[in-house]
Amino acid sequence: MSKINDRNFDSIAQKFQRNIYQTTKGQLRQQVLLRDLLELPEFQKPQHILDVGAGQGQLALELAKLGHSISLTDISAAMLQLAVQQAEALGLSHQIHCQQSSLQQLSHQGEKYSIVLCHAMLEWLAEPKAAIGQLKALVRQGGLLSLMFYNLDAKRFGNMIYGNFDYVTDGLSKRKTVSLSPQYPLVPAEVLSWCDIAGFQVLSKTGVRCFHDYLRQPAMQQSHFSELLEMELKYNRQEPYASLGKYIHLLLRAG
Repeated sequence: MSKINDRNFDSIAQKFQRNIYQTTKGQLRQQVLLRDLLELPEFQKPQHILDVGAGQGQLALELAKLGHSISLTDISAAMLQLAVQQAEALGLSHQIHCQQSSLQQLSHQGEKYSIVLCHAMLEWLAEPKAAIGQLKALVRQGGLLSLMFYNLDAKRFGNMIYGNFDYVTDGLSKRKTVSLSPQYPLVPAEVLSWCDIAGFQVLSKTGVRCFHDYLRQPAMQQSHFSELLEMELKYNRQEPYASLGKYIHLLLRAG
């Protein structure tokens, strides 16, 4: 058994809400994911969706507003509790179902779904390669997996732009752990290979935050957010920009 543990956000759930979900990073990510998903025919009628590693359920709540029902799972009880509270405040409790569970546990339960979401979770797992097979076990044949993960190539590129040469030379490893910095950034080519081996077909690839994090004036992330979002949505499925996104969003069909 691996000595490295999957990351649990129980102790910093409120911090995660402030520093991720309530920032331009979180807002932009939300808009990109919604655009990618709502263009699919599967989302044109109410669906029962599984959201693995759902955290506080920001995307799930937006999908619930559109009539979908979502089962949220996470290993963090504190994160799920925040999702429950927000669902109650929005009058969406009947469409949101929460279960504290790991991906490993879910994959052994035998239930399959037509649509599975797994966003910004893979990079926090001790065994991300194994997780792809576990996700495959949750998707019906012909079903859809929406997978978003932290991009190691973009992390390296960004640090070169910032002039952090020693950090890049040292393999992008920090002596001090940063609580909200993903612990295992992933090489997109490797993830694509894992998906292929598991029997997934790639429908589309989108970069998330292709420009946002590289702005020379970070204050423009807020002051010019509407213009920035427009450019992200226009170019983030085109190369080379898609591969420069701090996150990569893949839409995958299960064979």
